[in-house]
Amino acid sequence: MASWQEIEKEIPEPAARALAIMGRSRHKTMATLRADGSPRISGTEVEFRDGEVWIGSMLGAVKALDLRRDPRVAIHSASDEPDEASPGAWGGDVKLAGRAVEVLDPAARRAHGGPPGQDFHLFRIDVTEVVLTRVDEAGEHLIVEMWHEGSGYRVVHRR
Repeated sequence: MASWQEIEKEIPEPAARALAIMGRSRHKTMATLRADGSPRISGTEVEFRDGEVWIGSMLGAVKALDLRRDPRVAIHSASDEPDEASPGAWGGDVKLAGRAVEVLDPAARRAHGGPPGQDFHLFRIDVTEVVLTRVDEAGEHLIVEMWHEGSGYRVVHRR
């Protein structure tokens, strides 16, 4: 599993594009696993800070309880609506996956400042996968850039 800083060192240009796409909007969609193994989709905010990927939630939120039980997580950026007249202008989207590690250290929790006067859950994501999806400039091919832990970076063009 990798920190975001490690990914930036391994694939600097795709990581920079992924960060830019993730930064276009505050809210993301997160998938966790319920106790019965079925998926749960939740809204979340993601922060890239100190070379790591962070998420937080209100104390006792079901998504946080999911992550405590099974740390596997996937996060998807918001995706702009493509312009049908100019599909190559679509900004693309990003998905990342990994394992959530709950952070209990008081100093780290203060640094990420949850709601004033309230306790909260804070998780650092150990990243195992980053996927950027976009359309080429001519609007003819889907370009999928992928980084996977253990197998590195590759690009696939789909028609």
